[in-house]
Amino acid sequence: MILKGFKEKSNKKYFNKLLVNRKISSASKRIESLGVILNIDEISSIEAIEPISKLLNIKPNSFKIIAFTAAAEAKIDAGYPIYTANDIGWGGSIKNPELELFLETKFDALISYYFVDNLDLKLLTAATKADFKIGVLQEEPRLNDLILNINQGAIEVFKSELLKYLSILKRI
Repeated sequence: MILKGFKEKSNKKYFNKLLVNRKISSASKRIESLGVILNIDEISSIEAIEPISKLLNIKPNSFKIIAFTAAAEAKIDAGYPIYTANDIGWGGSIKNPELELFLETKFDALISYYFVDNLDLKLLTAATKADFKIGVLQEEPRLNDLILNINQGAIEVFKSELLKYLSILKRI
């Protein structure tokens, strides 16, 4: 139990370091690749997230989803990688190769679709190499470039607001 506290403190320190060293892209280029980090425990239907790629005209090979679950072991077969807190070690080290590959991918945009203030989710959002980060979590404003204030489960509202603001920002 004590080690878990030390691990969390170590990860918080790494998270804050990532936020301090973050370089914000001022270029407003079109979004051609998109990554999505979501909490599978909060979403009733994952299929509702997948049409975002078609909405933004993203090619299927340039669209990746990775999901988090609070369960000790990810036993859900969703057709995309699912990780748990066990896949993140001390100091933000990544133990899961699929997760590490996702974090190393250079996305034009990243959508962080989770509502719970979870250090593991925030750590992965901060560690992702994305030019433009979009989120719904309001607890840490340094984490995302665009924060959409929507209610949990309002995926259709999220899609319409996302389309509206990305059009205004000339990203689509």
